[in-house]
Amino acid sequence: MSGNVRLARRARGERPYFFDDPNVDRVVAMVMGLAGEVAVMRERLDTVERLLEKAGTLRRRDIDAYEPGRKVAAARAAWRETFLGEVLRIVETELEALEQGPDPAYDTAIELVEKR
Repeated sequence: MSGNVRLARRARGERPYFFDDPNVDRVVAMVMGLAGEVAVMRERLDTVERLLEKAGTLRRRDIDAYEPGRKVAAARAAWRETFLGEVLRIVETELEALEQGPDPAYDTAIELVEKR
């Protein structure tokens, strides 16, 4: 095959549901995504605090008194937007799927692959 092939990065087809109410599944998926992010952030923060404490370079009151400048505030806002996008990705994906409607060509391709 020549040329680059780009496949859609979103899963298609029916989403598996584990609870009677699919909205519960959506909330659980969002919470688990958030929990994963918080766990990673907590480990990194713990590492930074331990290294700073060991080096004796920072006091907790310095952290409490810190006020970010405009560039830092803008960087934090950009990160927060990306983070919330990840947490809410399941909702966004489902809304996009509803807006796009059914894709007969995709469905036909899936059927052909499944028959093999």
